[in-house]
Amino acid sequence: MAFTDPTPEALHKFIAAGLACEHLVVEGDGRHFFATIVAAEFEGRSRVARHQRVYAALGDRMREQIHALSMKTLTPAEWHASRPTDGQPAHHH
Repeated sequence: MAFTDPTPEALHKFIAAGLACEHLVVEGDGRHFFATIVAAEFEGRSRVARHQRVYAALGDRMREQIHALSMKTLTPAEWHASRPTDGQPAHHH
């Protein structure tokens, strides 16, 4: 039986269910997806290990579509460092 094309919402739900995310955004058109995933447990892991962790969270549900998923995996510290500030240097008082 063929899977229906997953929606970004479904992907979001699956990832959030399997991984404690501080921030999670999934965009896509049903064929290609891009996820930005921020999770504390990525700390100290390589990019490959982070991606494997997300694939593990998705499990068999995404086995067919996994090649269509691009992702940016960040720790909370990396995510905060990459966000534009309002002109103020971060963490300087």
